[in-house]
Amino acid sequence: MAFAFDEIFAYGGQLIVAAKKRVPQALGIGKQKIDHSAYIEGNTQIGKVDAFSSSTATLMVGREDTIGTSLSVNVKGCQQIDGDSGAADGLKVTKGSARAATFIGGSPDAVIIQGDLYVSGSIDGGNKGRLAARFGAADGKPKPFDIKHPSKEGWRLRYTCIEGPEVGVYHRGRVKGQKMIKLPDYWKDLVDVESISVQLQPIGAHQDIIVKRWDDEFIYLQAQGGMPVNCFYHVYAARKDVNPLYVEYQGESWKDYPDPNFNPDTAPENPNYNDPEYRTKRNTITI
Repeated sequence: MAFAFDEIFAYGGQLIVAAKKRVPQALGIGKQKIDHSAYIEGNTQIGKVDAFSSSTATLMVGREDTIGTSLSVNVKGCQQIDGDSGAADGLKVTKGSARAATFIGGSPDAVIIQGDLYVSGSIDGGNKGRLAARFGAADGKPKPFDIKHPSKEGWRLRYTCIEGPEVGVYHRGRVKGQKMIKLPDYWKDLVDVESISVQLQPIGAHQDIIVKRWDDEFIYLQAQGGMPVNCFYHVYAARKDVNPLYVEYQGESWKDYPDPNFNPDTAPENPNYNDPEYRTKRNTITI
C-alpha cells in the first residue's frame, strides 16, 4: 500500500519508518520521546534518483536536482566519526573538479582545513603539491637554520649545514695525560671503521703527536719522546647503517637518484636505506 501527498507535517511526535514497535532508545520512548525526531531503519537516499546505482551505505546523499546547489552536504556544528570494522578507512575523501576550484589556493584539493590540525597517529601522503615543491627546492639549496641573535637585539643569526659526499658523524673533545681517545660505545655499530679520520691540535707546546693506529673503540696516540699528550681532537667517520652516497649520477632531477628507497614515489612502505642491491663504494676510505 502506498500514499502520495504534496506535503506532510508532523506536529510534535516522531516520524518512524521501521518494523512495528521498533523505536530507537536514543530518541526516547513514551513520555521520554524527543519531539520532532525521526528514525529510518533501512537505507536512505537523498538527492538525484540516479546518484547511486546500488545501496552502498545506510545514508546516501547525492546532489539534488531541483535548484542546483553547489554542495551535497553542508554541516554547521561539530562532528564526530567513530570508525568500525565495516571498511578499511574511517574516512575516504576524493577531490572536486578543477572547474569548481575557486577557493583557497585555486586548485582542486580534496580537503581544506581553515584552522589547526591535530593528528595523534602517523601521517602519510604522496610527494606532490606545494610541500613537495618546497622539498625539491631544498635539495638544491643550502640547509640553513635561522634563530634570534643571542647577543644583538633586533638581529638574527643564520648558519648552514656542512655538506659533503657522505653521511658523516663526528666525535670531538680533549685528551690530557692519556695516549688514547675513547670512541663512543655505539660507534662500533654505527660507523665504518675504514672511514675514520682524526685531526689533532696540540695545546701549550709542540708535541709531534701522531696517530699510531685505530679500531672501532679507540684512537691510539703517540707524542715525541713519550711526552704526555695534551690536545684537542676531531674524529670523523661515515655511517655504515645507510648506503654510501651516489655523489654523481645521471638524471634530470633528484627523483633520478639510483636508489629508489629515497624516492617517496617508488619507495616501498618500509624503505631500506642500507639495501645491498644499491650499495656503492665508500666515498672516504682511510685504511
